[in-house]
Amino acid sequence: MTTTLQQRMTRLIVVLTIASAIALPRTARAEETHLDKMRAKISALVGNMMEKQGGSRIVYKVDTDGLREAAVTDLRDDVYKNLRDGHIAFSGLAIRAGSVEVKIADAKGRDQLERKLTSVANTLPAHAFTVADAGDGLIRLTPADAALAARQHDLVEDSIAMIEQRLKDNDIKLASVQPDGPDRIRIFLPGMMEPERVIAIFAKKVRVSFRTVDLSMPAEQAELSSPPAGSEVLFGFKDKRSYLVSKDSALDGGDISYAGPGFATGTKDPIASFTFNARGARRFAHVTEENIGKPFAIVLDDKVISAPVIREPITGGSVQISGNFTLEEANRVAMLLRAGALPGHLSLVEQQVVQPAAKP
Repeated sequence: MTTTLQQRMTRLIVVLTIASAIALPRTARAEETHLDKMRAKISALVGNMMEKQGGSRIVYKVDTDGLREAAVTDLRDDVYKNLRDGHIAFSGLAIRAGSVEVKIADAKGRDQLERKLTSVANTLPAHAFTVADAGDGLIRLTPADAALAARQHDLVEDSIAMIEQRLKDNDIKLASVQPDGPDRIRIFLPGMMEPERVIAIFAKKVRVSFRTVDLSMPAEQAELSSPPAGSEVLFGFKDKRSYLVSKDSALDGGDISYAGPGFATGTKDPIASFTFNARGARRFAHVTEENIGKPFAIVLDDKVISAPVIREPITGGSVQISGNFTLEEANRVAMLLRAGALPGHLSLVEQQVVQPAAKP
């Protein structure tokens, strides 16, 4: 392969990685046509390279069971939030057989809850659900099949973006990562005859945690001596400074519903932003309310991304992370946050070493 072709491939991979993160918010499906064209170009180039020099083919399956469980859990949390905010009396809120059940004796209360949830579902189709009246005030809400299909599509796209970013982080720049049916992802790695190297990267899930900062002693002192019980010293993702943080996490990646890069209002500096789901927003509001004036660490794989001081309770569920990031660094942080938020896990379906075509 010529140097020019290598450079062309590298540029395409980098553009695809950024496009997956920036150009594909869930409300911008029109961008998918452009992305599909880019993927087709990369697939053709990588296919030619695989034929000439061989490589590895790896197929993963997304966790559809974990996705369904996450969808039902999110629906339950949305039901609880609307019941609480609407001051609707209820009992017996629970998840049963893939549905959410709740008993609301007042018919007006049942109608009020359904209207609130439906208004959200109309705006976000991935939140659509069906409602069944089980009698005696008991209603049963179930994620709609179309909503689960939409969420599965998003899960595959998020997983592809995560795979691309982590391959890049591990200096694997020539790869084709493509959807393979509704729930599978195919990876072609030209020239790589050791698929185990890539499989090892994804054997360990990205860990996202949100932890309080221990102010009982300087982090430098704890690093030289011994940290207090229940705390540990971690280092910054970019500033490399030491932080003394709690070992226990107040929230984790499962509390995040979406993450992506962006730009700060006013300064236009690159940032990573994320949004909590209903449960996470509720928990984060409580944590920030209890820790006003104290720093709070956002941790990715034991690296402190940011440790801002909490100035006021954060109740909206949306958070922006700044830290003198380049756009590439903001994209990387966002992709890792998104990876830590992915429901379930990737299951290895197939790995194959492809030999180069025999020369005539």
